[in-house]
Amino acid sequence: MYRRWFLSVIMGFGISLGTHLTLRAESPDTAPIELKGLITQIDAAANRQDIERIQSLYSDQYVTADGLMLDEFTQSLKQLWKDYPNLKYKTELLSWEKKGSGWVAQTLTTLTGNSQQSGRKIQLEAKIKSRQTFQGDKLIRQEILREETKLTSGENPPEVTVNVPETIKVGETFDFDVIVNEPLRDELLAGMAMAEKVDSDRYLDPATMQLELLQSGGLFKRVSAFEEPQNRWLSAILVRGGGITMVTYRVRIVD
Repeated sequence: MYRRWFLSVIMGFGISLGTHLTLRAESPDTAPIELKGLITQIDAAANRQDIERIQSLYSDQYVTADGLMLDEFTQSLKQLWKDYPNLKYKTELLSWEKKGSGWVAQTLTTLTGNSQQSGRKIQLEAKIKSRQTFQGDKLIRQEILREETKLTSGENPPEVTVNVPETIKVGETFDFDVIVNEPLRDELLAGMAMAEKVDSDRYLDPATMQLELLQSGGLFKRVSAFEEPQNRWLSAILVRGGGITMVTYRVRIVD
């Protein structure tokens, strides 16, 4: 079995305003100095792994669209930094809007790092696009719009191509395909794919994945229709003699 750590909690960037609100996005070049400064400060504090500074930049009422409160967020963040002590953040401001006395911004954050777990080196790459609201000098709420994470281990982990939609409609089925790019030849390939609802409890208690021997060069999973709007994590792990690759993507089910 292979334990999965979700990467969304490290971001702290993004805010849900609800689908009823439509604002005109402005170019990042025109963003106020104060907004750029807040994003830079959060990035810098995360790169220093300065939990006290992070807490000072977040509102006490901070909450994510996944239901993660500030205490849970900081607990998850400290655990993640323990697992990935050299984790690096780089955030790009994509767009922004004025909202009352604050701002709504969209950002794209790239994360890289590595970890030693059970004597095995694990490389991490993640990209998370999110929407955030700042009120005064505080971040108050978050919504993740797109999330993709890749963990690799070994000298020759499988190179994969992932086919999965970012957004689907309620009632639709969809496919989650993780295809190994290179021929397997005589190598054995094991793996597992799973889908689960995004839930704040899963940030601190991720699911385990039971591997199965595969008869083809990848994983192909048909995901059943959902009857209500929600977010889902789609995860897959592929293991061969040269290494391990694990991917997690977020799919948003909308009306």
